Amino acid sequence: MKLKLEKNYLLALVAVALGLLAGALLMAVTGNNPFEGYYYLFRGGLMSVQRIGDTLATATPLILTGLSVAFAFKTGLFNIGAPGQMLIGGLCATAVGLSFAWPKPVLLPAVVIAAILGGALWGIVPGWLKARFNVHEVVSSIMMNWIAYWAVYYIIPGYFKGQYLETESKKIPMAASLKMDWFTNLFNGSYINMGFFLALFAVILMAFILNKTTLGYELKAVGFNRHAAESAGIVANRGIVLSMMIAGALAGLAGAAYYVGYASSMQIGVSPSQGFDGIAVSLLGLNSPWGVFAAAIFFGVLQSGKGFMNAMTSIPPEIADTIIATIIYFAATNILIERAWERIYRRKEKKHDRPEQDTNNSKADQVGGLN
Repeated sequence: MKLKLEKNYLLALVAVALGLLAGALLMAVTGNNPFEGYYYLFRGGLMSVQRIGDTLATATPLILTGLSVAFAFKTGLFNIGAPGQMLIGGLCATAVGLSFAWPKPVLLPAVVIAAILGGALWGIVPGWLKARFNVHEVVSSIMMNWIAYWAVYYIIPGYFKGQYLETESKKIPMAASLKMDWFTNLFNGSYINMGFFLALFAVILMAFILNKTTLGYELKAVGFNRHAAESAGIVANRGIVLSMMIAGALAGLAGAAYYVGYASSMQIGVSPSQGFDGIAVSLLGLNSPWGVFAAAIFFGVLQSGKGFMNAMTSIPPEIADTIIATIIYFAATNILIERAWERIYRRKEKKHDRPEQDTNNSKADQVGGLN
């Protein structure tokens, strides 16, 4: 099991290396220096304390949506509804933050809990449809994404319209914001907020649930083989609903981290890209909580640094998006990489065995000649 896990992580690193190599070739084809491009790309995400803070802030919602997708994957489900769950979590957080004039120690926990509950509720629906009527969660969660999109489109202008624009909500008050002055000042005015600590706590909690609890064992058992799990006395339908609820809660928390942390208002007509990017983060992170954390930080560096790369060179920022897309492609096809690897290894073994076989045959011929 340990060797298999190490091999999977090695394949993930190979996918990253191949993606970076493809990006270098693309830079070279467009007449740019790949070494210069990568220097400014990574420097842009890590060159200063402020840039590091911005990178962590960019990675925070990716960590949570990646965890959401990974948790569902671990239990045999494909949660493609993270964008809608993130939207509803952000909507609930925004609504609570704008509706109550409570002190920050009371209002901020209420905002976070509202986001978690909103995302969990949005996740329960496809989970229940899957468990009760065997409706595929991909279809139902995509429909839930659009319901969330149009719900935000109606509710924000109708009840929380901004002072100057109908396309965005009022500004989130500091009492409801995940931004903390001491934390912002620690990173020299970056966008980092307390959502990063919530994401880190979620990683630790999910790792504990999946690897150290009976609940995690039962949920993974349902994912491996639903019928075998039922034969062992596990209630599979309950596990499906609970899994989608937890996945939705994580995506809802991502909504809070983004809309009342990274941003200061909620806009209509925009579906958060972090919801779908979470699929890529989960894929590259091998559906492991700590793997998701590392993959999200890596993507955060690329996203944060691409603007600096474009400012310092003539390389367009879309190159960074292409690199990410290529890495995802190689991560998705790692089974092909693994097969190619095994084929090369077998060829080396055959070449290594042939001299020994030839030596043995020649010795047998000599003995035969003497006889």
